[in-house]
Amino acid sequence: MESNIHTPPSAAHHDHPHTRRAFDTAKSSIKVCGALCAVALLAVIVVSSSGHVVNTFMWVRAVLLPVVAVLIYRMTVSASRGSRRAFERVSALAVIMPIAIIGVDLIPGVCPLWYAVMQVVCMLPIIQVAFIIRGSALRAAFPKSR
Repeated sequence: MESNIHTPPSAAHHDHPHTRRAFDTAKSSIKVCGALCAVALLAVIVVSSSGHVVNTFMWVRAVLLPVVAVLIYRMTVSASRGSRRAFERVSALAVIMPIAIIGVDLIPGVCPLWYAVMQVVCMLPIIQVAFIIRGSALRAAFPKSR
C-alpha cells in the first residue's frame, strides 16, 4: 500500500498547502481592510475637526469598522489553527458585514457620497475574504457536519 508523499496520514485537512495559502490570503486581506478602516477613521476625524458636519452614524461606523476588522482577523487566525467554530463565525461575518455596511451606504442622505465610497472601498478586502472562505480549499478543510 502506497502512502501519499504530500499528505502524511496524521496531517489535518487544514494543514494542506492550498488551505494554508487560502488562510494566508484571507489574513492579508483582513490586514488591508483594517488599514483602510483606520484611514477611514482618520478621515472622519479630519473632516470633523475642519468644521464640517459629521453625524453620529458616521462616527459609530468609523470607530466600529477597525474593531470588526481586528475581530475577523483574530477569528481567521483561530480558524487557521483548526477551529471549526471560528471558521463558521468568520464565514458568517465575511458575508454579513459587507452587505450591512454597503447596504446602509446605498440609502440616500444617510452619509455623504465621499464617505459611502470610502466605506465600500474599505469593505472590498472583506468581500474578498468571503470569496476565499467559499473556496474549495477551505470548504474541504471544514466539511459540513451532518
